[in-house]
Amino acid sequence: MRTGKELILATREFAQDSTARSWSAIVSTFSLLLLFAVATAYLPYWFLQVPASVLLGLLMIRMFVIYHDHQHNAILPHSKLAKHLMRLWGIFAMTPTCIWQHSHNHHHNHNSKLRSSHIGSYPVMTTERYKNASKQERAKYLLMRHPATILMGYFTVFITGMCIVPMLEDFKDNRDSFYALVAHLILYAVVILTLGWGVAFFLLFLPFFIASALGAYLFYAQHNFPKVIFKDKEGWSYEGAALDSSSFCQMGPFMNYMTGNIGYHHIHHLNAKIPFYRLPEAYAKLPELQTPRTTNLQAKEIRRCLSLKVWDVEQQRLLSLKEAFG
Repeated sequence: MRTGKELILATREFAQDSTARSWSAIVSTFSLLLLFAVATAYLPYWFLQVPASVLLGLLMIRMFVIYHDHQHNAILPHSKLAKHLMRLWGIFAMTPTCIWQHSHNHHHNHNSKLRSSHIGSYPVMTTERYKNASKQERAKYLLMRHPATILMGYFTVFITGMCIVPMLEDFKDNRDSFYALVAHLILYAVVILTLGWGVAFFLLFLPFFIASALGAYLFYAQHNFPKVIFKDKEGWSYEGAALDSSSFCQMGPFMNYMTGNIGYHHIHHLNAKIPFYRLPEAYAKLPELQTPRTTNLQAKEIRRCLSLKVWDVEQQRLLSLKEAFG
């Protein structure tokens, strides 16, 4: 069984972009987004608008994963048209390129390091550090990992974390955050003035809310699950961070499509240049990738993941507060 650099090298055959497949994914996803946006806006009854709105939100996740792959240069790395389209999508999706690249690249380079900054990821305290933390530090830490913070990701992670905070910190370098906020407000204003508040709820708020909440949870659960391993910087390796600290979220064909195969997260962290549509192929052909640490989207597993709060160094486990302190 290959390990380390040898395994990473073995994934390179899958890190090949197909221009036709990449453009096909973009065009087909945009077309479905437009179709369900029109359906959501013009269906006559709310009980028909709801499922159309939910599907619109799920398609936004798929488009975000395509954007995410483009930011990794996994797809269409030399296309100027794709670059402009993806920048516009980043502004629309409240994840401006300037912010996303910095935070997400940091996450890939420091994933599962206990003593690294939590830029681009959810913070993790050891039991010892939590015990020694002040009440204010504990409250801030638990708030950042709280289920409500994840559920309200539209406001907490994207509007605030990706737009407002970066804009206030450095307006010049993060002006796309300002553009995203202005574009968002204009979009709501146009829809409300032309189609009404009800359509704005189903066409904009509900899809954004669903996409943000599920996206925030997936990102959380991909690195905060019962069998995850965290390391100090001295014991950290890129391969270990991928295979021991990144989960394989088991989903059916429908959700794999809607989430752009992001559930194959251990493979993505091993080689971020693999296009999302080739991740299942890499999984099928490389035996070393077929025994990952898994999660799923069942309610019981979601509750388990959300209950995990602190890393116990002695037990080498992520624990709930009750497990850690009784």
